[in-house]
Amino acid sequence: MEPYDALPEPDPYSASRDAFERLISTLADGPAANMSHDELEVQLEQLGRDLLRQLMQNHLDQRARKEEDTMRADGGQPLVIGPEGRPRTWRERGHRRWLTCVFGSVRVTRIAYRDRGVPNVHPADEALSLPAGRHSRGLARLVVLEAVRGSFDHAQAAIERRCGKVLGKRRLKELVVASAVDIAAYYTAKIPTPCTREMPLVIQIDGKGVVMRPEALREATRRAAAKSAAAGRRGRLAPGEKPDRKRMATVACVFDAVPAPRRPHDIVHPPGGRSKTRPPRQGPKAKRKWCTASVIRPPEQVVADAFAQAASRDPQCLRDWIVLVDGARHQLDLIQDEAARRGIHLNILLDFVHVAEYTWTAAHAFHPVGSREAETWAADKLTAILAGQAGRAATEMTAQAAAEQLSATRRDAVTTCARYLTGHLDQLHYDTALAAGWPIATGAVEGACRHLIADRLDITGARWGLDGAEAVLQLRALITNGDFEDYWIFHTAREHQRLYPSPDQQDYRLTA
Repeated sequence: MEPYDALPEPDPYSASRDAFERLISTLADGPAANMSHDELEVQLEQLGRDLLRQLMQNHLDQRARKEEDTMRADGGQPLVIGPEGRPRTWRERGHRRWLTCVFGSVRVTRIAYRDRGVPNVHPADEALSLPAGRHSRGLARLVVLEAVRGSFDHAQAAIERRCGKVLGKRRLKELVVASAVDIAAYYTAKIPTPCTREMPLVIQIDGKGVVMRPEALREATRRAAAKSAAAGRRGRLAPGEKPDRKRMATVACVFDAVPAPRRPHDIVHPPGGRSKTRPPRQGPKAKRKWCTASVIRPPEQVVADAFAQAASRDPQCLRDWIVLVDGARHQLDLIQDEAARRGIHLNILLDFVHVAEYTWTAAHAFHPVGSREAETWAADKLTAILAGQAGRAATEMTAQAAAEQLSATRRDAVTTCARYLTGHLDQLHYDTALAAGWPIATGAVEGACRHLIADRLDITGARWGLDGAEAVLQLRALITNGDFEDYWIFHTAREHQRLYPSPDQQDYRLTA
């Protein structure tokens, strides 16, 4: 007796093939023949996204059928253990959930393994590493890359242009916050690139205010804002008065510097201009720059993180540690306390740009603004400061002010500069720094403040909550460091561990 012919297996991708044939038909014989190239681009983008979504759906349906075929082929009940260690004694087909990806929304069908008093277990969810929510990690990755570039409204519009209407603004913010949860763990596990001991290790700390919503302000600022509101609205602020709407973010920068010895005249040109026979030498170059910023954590924690990053690069403290500050006493105290706690010898330098600003203000007390005499006076004093003679420069300007009997206002400008110099003499060893090829300005952290905060958090109309501001700050710093792609792999693995822990999982850590 001849055997019956077996029915052919249904094509799991028949719907995708039909969609592709319709797309070709539209291009070959349909209205596309009379479209301009820009209309054709729009049509192909929409139809192509629909085709990709259908391919994704067909693949998920194929995996669901294979899971059911495997279940029917098993003679007995397979043993599935839940994360709490209890077995699931029966199973149920047809459990569905939605997944919104970069192509649109698809439906995931899988088998649920169940038991009384415990949540269902879906092995297919673990195999697919499905997220806890509805939106895929690919979509979350796109959300992060768009949200750190511009406003949340612009990010949502950009995602809608590419993926269709797949998420709202509130969910977009939640995905950004959730995507930043593993940044601290990533940098704890990351091993930095080794460096020679001849390259100095530079740490720079600075701060910048971020406009916050009232509930996100620090307590003292919130009380001051409430007091101002109770006093009534005024036309304008008084001189020196703050609007009490910002919260200070602390920014830290750590990098290896390629030393470049220089002379004072490489920094400040002599009166009358430079000689063409001796061009100025270039300054040191920053390598492997690492930035971090926080609006939630206290400044001492950010300082500690910067020192931890520096210690990972030089665990035996064999290199020269250079710390550049802008003269803020609070930051300087935090830096010195952290160095003392770790037993590290620091070379602390004051940002030369701040010194130059005070010196130019004193110069304009003696000579008109923009005059050749003011330029010569400032160049003379700044050259002396760079040569390690800051005390002499302060004494000379004070004596000159007394001899010329300046007015009270002009004398105050000179006195302020002199006090600034004499109060920071131990941080003005520029002669040593220039000879060793160290940097003497905080350009790296100043640039980080502008890029991390001003270019995103300080855009017009922005008012931030704590979680959103912290997540955007950390993600922008991560991308600036060039670590986003590695971090996303690390974050995806950590998220999988959190969602699908094994009952016999050992205590181990991921390395970046």
